[in-house]
Amino acid sequence: MLSNKIPMSRRTFIRNSLISASAFACMSTTKLQAAQSKHPLLRLGGPTFGKFDGPDAWVNAVKKLGYTAAYCPVGAGEKDDVVKAYARAAKKADIIIAEVGAWSNPISPDEKTRKEALEKCRSQLALADRIGANCCVNISGSISEDWAGPSEKNLTDETFDIIVETTRAIIDDVKPTRTFFTLETMPWAYPDSPDSYLYLLKAIDRKQFAVHLDPVNLICSPQRYFQNGRLIRECFRKLGPYLKSCHAKDILLSTKLTTHLDEVRPGLGGLDYAVFLRELSKLPDIPLMLEHLPNAEEYRLAATHVRSVAKSIGLSFG
Repeated sequence: MLSNKIPMSRRTFIRNSLISASAFACMSTTKLQAAQSKHPLLRLGGPTFGKFDGPDAWVNAVKKLGYTAAYCPVGAGEKDDVVKAYARAAKKADIIIAEVGAWSNPISPDEKTRKEALEKCRSQLALADRIGANCCVNISGSISEDWAGPSEKNLTDETFDIIVETTRAIIDDVKPTRTFFTLETMPWAYPDSPDSYLYLLKAIDRKQFAVHLDPVNLICSPQRYFQNGRLIRECFRKLGPYLKSCHAKDILLSTKLTTHLDEVRPGLGGLDYAVFLRELSKLPDIPLMLEHLPNAEEYRLAATHVRSVAKSIGLSFG
């Protein structure tokens, strides 16, 4: 286990890791911001609907939606010449392939589920490297029957060590050179905060491990809900230099007597999109990807809201 390899207490290691990683992140962010003489164009993306018969039709579908970023359009079993054709078409059209999903539970207590998940992570990370996507993204997983569900064992030292060793193994097996493996932020699994993500970056210690940010997934209390702008700033301040892709959702706190938070369409909740977009605009070519909506009309409304907020604060999407 990782803890046996560190000649200091876990608490001391966490403190020292966070201090050094946070200081480096802040310095790197300052350099990035200093290099930007003005805000770059933001990149918005989301799913494309309908079928397309090749790279040109796919590009047209992405552009028709007004996107300059997209999810990976092909599967891991696709032939290399087809993957390369989509990569060339995306580059020519100035479309960033933001991410390849590897959604699965690689730390599942069920051996069969865990092995299948590990294979999916490896094949999807390899696809991301073949097509030149910004990242391959998964959650860290869960010590439960629900692949993405809460468990009393998720936020423990033991599970943290399992995540570290599992992520290292995936990256070491694939050896990507053009893409990064990332773990989406979650409310009840690591990484569950900017600091725990910094700790993972330090502990995993692989150049091709990076950050995927979904701020909605970090809002798990009324305190974070009402101060989510502050949380978003903290995320970008500490994690900005490692960031490869973001998800665009929204969240709504209900008036029930117990804490109840619902994921909703952007514009229908309390996420501070003005802060989110301002912080995102300081980093070049980091896609903002819409997700989890039921149909094309809902995606259109979501994109309209996000673009409207950007315009209101003097930003624009490419």
